[in-house]
This record gives sequence, C-alpha cells and structure tokens, in this order.
Amino acid sequence: MTERDSPRSMMPRLVVLAPQPAHPPFRVVEADGQVVGEATNVKEVVAVALALGLTAEDLDDPDKVLWVGGDQYSWTPR
Repeated sequence: MTERDSPRSMMPRLVVLAPQPAHPPFRVVEADGQVVGEATNVKEVVAVALALGLTAEDLDDPDKVLWVGGDQYSWTPR
C-alpha cells in the first residue's frame, strides 16, 4: 500500500469529534491524528486551527477539517 492509498493520508489535518454530554458540553479535537484537547466552542477550535497554520475560513473546508456529529454550530449532544 502506498502512502497515497493509506486511509490516514486522506484524513483532514483537524478532526472535531461529536459533542459530549457534560457541563458545558465539549468536543474532543484531534490535530494530525493526535488528540490535542477539548473545545467548548468554535473559538477554541479556531485557536487550534491557527496553530496548525489553517485559517478560520478552513473550518468550512472538509479537506482540512472534519466535523463529526454535527458542524461548527453544533455543541450539544444529540
């Protein structure tokens, strides 16, 4: 299998997992395949994106950011 065929090479640099039930609800954030923390709002995700060299506009680009369990406006568990 070549790197191009590897499923990991196709993953966006930033992955924001589904909202978790807590007070306040949070989402686990992964950068380059590593868990980097929890975010309770989109501003915290933007901070991680900027540290990776992405921009706030990249949050809408599915090739750069994967939102699991809702988009950037979803912060409560389903």
